[in-house]
Amino acid sequence: MKKLGFGTMRLPIADNDDPTSVIQDEVDMMVDTFMENGFTYFDTAYSYHNGTSEVALNKALIERYPRESYIIADKLPIFMITKQEELEPIFEEQFKRLGVDYIDYYLMHNVSGLSEAGFIDVNSFEFAKKKKEEGYIKKLGISSHANAEYLDNILNQHPDMDFVQLQINYLDWENDVVEARKCYEVARKHDLEIVVMEPLKGGFLANVPKKAEKLMRDYNGQSPLKWALRFVAGLPGVFMVLSGMSSQKQVAENVKIFDNIKPLNDEEHEILKEVVKIINENIAVECTGCNYCINSCPENIAIPKVFDMYNLEMVDNKKRFTAVVNAYVNYAKEAKHGLASDCIKCGACISQCPQHINIPEELEKVKDTFETPFESFYK
Repeated sequence: MKKLGFGTMRLPIADNDDPTSVIQDEVDMMVDTFMENGFTYFDTAYSYHNGTSEVALNKALIERYPRESYIIADKLPIFMITKQEELEPIFEEQFKRLGVDYIDYYLMHNVSGLSEAGFIDVNSFEFAKKKKEEGYIKKLGISSHANAEYLDNILNQHPDMDFVQLQINYLDWENDVVEARKCYEVARKHDLEIVVMEPLKGGFLANVPKKAEKLMRDYNGQSPLKWALRFVAGLPGVFMVLSGMSSQKQVAENVKIFDNIKPLNDEEHEILKEVVKIINENIAVECTGCNYCINSCPENIAIPKVFDMYNLEMVDNKKRFTAVVNAYVNYAKEAKHGLASDCIKCGACISQCPQHINIPEELEKVKDTFETPFESFYK
């Protein structure tokens, strides 16, 4: 099985304000390109695109290809579950959306402190294990954004897991909050297969600062995208690297990289350490665009979108009216979402953030960058 997995968290959509507006024809073409090149692993979840991801995958893949020709990974949304009686209906709905008789890789979705109501107060692990015994699940595992100690405790409590899905990329590798390396080492200690998510940190590592990109290209001519993917694909124990693809172009790029992917050498690892230093000098907010925070915001602020614009602006930090400032003004005038200045600092978003970002504090900085200096544009 080739190591690239098709993540369906960021499928192409017709309306940026409607995650369910998936462009099915384009998804079909993306799946075709992926399959035609010998890649077979597809990752979805109950909550992706507000449930439309599973449906789109059914139409693009399951209705069009023999069941034995691909691998499906799906997830039980324990962060949405508070009662035992919610488990069976959700599980059945997933199978109905997908149109399958079994799921190859099934995960407890985001096992961490913020989802404990869904697996401590509710017997969701035992539920999933029973479904595996009944043949509905081939392999059972967890995805987690928790720290290494928490992950180790969970795996000690559930030693019968088959695999684990972790956020790993070279920027988070030595990060004291994300603890990517430490979590990886925990998974290795438990002798588990590892699936990598966020290898590009929400796409950020595909567009690093120019100084960092120059270091990479001067050494071997390869793009930042290829460096990032080679880093995770070369880690022992990693059997799958997920990429959340949203265009045919991205599928083609990733397929080409993974067709003959090789681990980084020692010199390249040293260069990446310099790249990390450069990136950390420029990055403002380490948001991956996972969208977990959005539903908790009473002011309807599109937090990941706002942070994405802010990061783009802060890379050069020109402190004048730029194209990015203009984009933020246009976003403001659409009046479909709250602005950074609308944040009431309730803190509801913080507990939902896998990156542990103090979102209200960062939104204040966004306001000071995009709104305060150009106040007249918002009248």
